[in-house]
This record gives sequence, structure tokens and C-alpha cells, in this order.
Amino acid sequence: MAELTPLSAETLGTLCADFESNAANRLAMNAVTAAGIDKVARNYDRARLLQRRFSVTVDNGTVTHQDRSGRCWLFSSLNVARFVAKKNMGLKEFEFSQNYAMYFDKLERINYFLKDMAALVEAGEPADSRLVQHLLADVMGDGGQWTMAMNVYKKYGAVPKDLFPETESSKNTGPMNTQLRSMLHTEVARMFADPSKIDEIVAEGVAAGHRILTIHLGEPPKSFDWEWTDEKGEFHRDGEITPVEFWNKYVDAGLEDYVCLVDDPRAEHPKGKKIAIEHLGNVAGGDPTEYLNVPNRFMKDCVRRILSEQGIPVWFGADCHPMMDRESGAWAADLFEYGRVYGFDFDLDKEQRVRFGDSAMNHAMAFVGVDVDEDGTTTRRWRVENSWGDKIADKGYFTMSDDWFTEFVYEVAVPKSMLPEEYRKALEEPAISLPAWDPMGALA
Repeated sequence: MAELTPLSAETLGTLCADFESNAANRLAMNAVTAAGIDKVARNYDRARLLQRRFSVTVDNGTVTHQDRSGRCWLFSSLNVARFVAKKNMGLKEFEFSQNYAMYFDKLERINYFLKDMAALVEAGEPADSRLVQHLLADVMGDGGQWTMAMNVYKKYGAVPKDLFPETESSKNTGPMNTQLRSMLHTEVARMFADPSKIDEIVAEGVAAGHRILTIHLGEPPKSFDWEWTDEKGEFHRDGEITPVEFWNKYVDAGLEDYVCLVDDPRAEHPKGKKIAIEHLGNVAGGDPTEYLNVPNRFMKDCVRRILSEQGIPVWFGADCHPMMDRESGAWAADLFEYGRVYGFDFDLDKEQRVRFGDSAMNHAMAFVGVDVDEDGTTTRRWRVENSWGDKIADKGYFTMSDDWFTEFVYEVAVPKSMLPEEYRKALEEPAISLPAWDPMGALA
């Protein structure tokens, strides 16, 4: 075993001398300390050549804004749904209540977590095990997956945003999540202290969670009168309708039956097989969070076909941070030349980045455009609807190079009907089960 030795004064002196001996190091220091690394490392030629023109564009109107919350997966799934709803109602602008979706996701997740933990306690799992400690640390975040969003919409439907608007806590979820997390930690401690009272503890925890959520987010409507004026100026009245009825009537594109495709680049996880993350879910009894592992090229082909043939946005999950120019709204695999500034070769490939903790999907958005070459199949760049407001990028819309898709997009949701027979058969087979801390579950 290698010995842990201190950094010596001699070694430090050598490092300083080596730094000083290279004029490029001092030039880089002068530039980065004054302007910041991204302005210095920005690849001018790559940035100016990344155009915002697309051969196929799906117009989804004004972008949404998730504010200081991690609700990207809900915003992006509702952005797909609102496109369908707008078309059905003849509206140019429309937005679903993300607050409503989050309310029921968190309520269901409280129940899911408490019952999951109760099962672990009853099975004799130690409180200090890696699994229990991971679940305790990760509880009550804002993240989620496409299937989890569909579980909420199928059970609770959706409502227009003006009927259940944002609150201070939905726009800035940190303080509310802290209280929910502390409450759940308290209930789990009680479970371990007295397993004979687990059922009572679960019931009390769900009730406490309901109170906390309602105090922070408001009381969601059980039904509402729906009326609207379409973009032609014609008035429509639908009468009283429940949120589930509203969803089923106006979001009739079969989104609930979509399949999640992932590009898990690790060699031990074969393509064409289904994978799942243990203990990942929100609605007990809902659809499990599972993915079909496929080549990245197949994911691209599916997205291209949906945009060009069906004309509907496509939900996806990616690692949004690498090589991102947030203000101009651009992603390209070589958009920043960090290695040239530092004199270091950042040479990890996609599989190594996932395996060694350098990359995982952390943000969900929607594809709303693609530029396709003259051959009709080769993709060049992509248009992305983000949920960070309209003050950045192209009024909130981002441009993604095709090579960035290859390197940093991990998941897309597509209709099951698009899959070839071999992939449909794979969906019927048991999933390869991955531990709760696996990076393929990072978005949630």
C-alpha cells in the first residue's frame, strides 16, 4: 500500500520554479485572475461558427423558468405536454402549474421513502449501512425522471398555471426541503428506535409531510371551471373539470407510454438491455423507473424522427455543465480549451467520465429543433428549450452541437412504437438492477 507522505518544501519549491520557468503560465495567470477561466479558455472559432439555424424547428413559445429549484424534469416534461395542449386548444401561449406537479410528487415521495425505509428496518438493514446513509442524505431533493413525472400526471393530472401559481417556496425550494428532510430523518430515527410502531410512524410522517407541503405550496384544486379564448379570438367553456380529466382530454399524445432510452457507456452494461436503479421512485405502485440501454446514435435517430415526422418536443437528460456558455446559450464538445490554458490533457472518454465520477446527467430539457444534413439522416446541431428563463441564450433557447450530444446526453423519452422488435422484447425482460448510488440515477 502506498504511504501517505507530506508535500515537502523541496517539492513545492520545484513546482514553483517550474511554473515560473514557463512564460505561458504567467500569461495564463494574468488573464484568468482578471477575466475568469471561461472567458480566457473560450474557443473563439468554435463559438462563432455554432449557428442558430435549424432545418427542423418546433415552436413552443416563451420559455419557462424554474427559478431556484431543481424541478427541471417537471418543467421539461410539462413543456412537452403544453405543446400538445396548446395545439388541442388553439392557444399560442399556455403553461401548466409546475407547483401542482411538485406538490404531489413530494407528497408521494414522502410516502415512498418512509415505506421503503420501513422495509429496510424490518429486514434488519443497519442504520449506518451505505444504503441507509445514502438514502437519508439524498432524500427530498427536487430531481426526478420522466417515468416519475408520468406517474404523477397519470394519478393526479395537471392544472393550468394560473389556477395553482408559484409560491415563494416553489420558486426557492431549499428552506422547504430542509424542513421536510429533517422531518423524515426524525421519523426514520423513530423507526430504528422502535420497529414495532413502524406503521404508526409512517402514517404520522405522511400526515406531517402533507401539512408542511400545504403550508409552503398552498392547497391544490380538486376541480376547476375551465374556459379560454384561443388565438383566433374564439371563446371556449369546458365547465367543471378535474385535473385528471384535464390531462386526459388535452394531453392526448400517449406520453405516459413513452420509453426512456439511456446511453450507459460502461462496458459491463450491454446495449439492448434494460437497467433500473434500486430504491428510485416516487409513486408507490406506479411504473418503475427503468431504462433501455441503447447506442447514442439510435437515440439521435429517434429524436430526429420525432421532431421531423411528428413535430413534437422531446424530453431528455444530460450533464449540462461541461462546455456550456450559459449566457449565449451554447454547447459544443470543444467550446472551451481548458487544457491549453492549464497545460493539462483532459482526455477522459464518456465511459471513463461516468465511471470515475466526472459526469452524470443532472439536468432535463426538451429538444425542439435539429439541423439535418442533405442526406436526411446526419444531424449537425440541435435546438433546446431550457427552463432558465428568457434573459439568456436565444430568448432562453440553447444551441447544442452534435458532438456535445454524443458526449453529454444520456437519456431521451420516446414512443415505444419507434423501437425495433429486438428492443421491444428487451423491455419484457427483467432489468439489470444497479445500486441506489449509481450515476445513471443522478438526475433524480
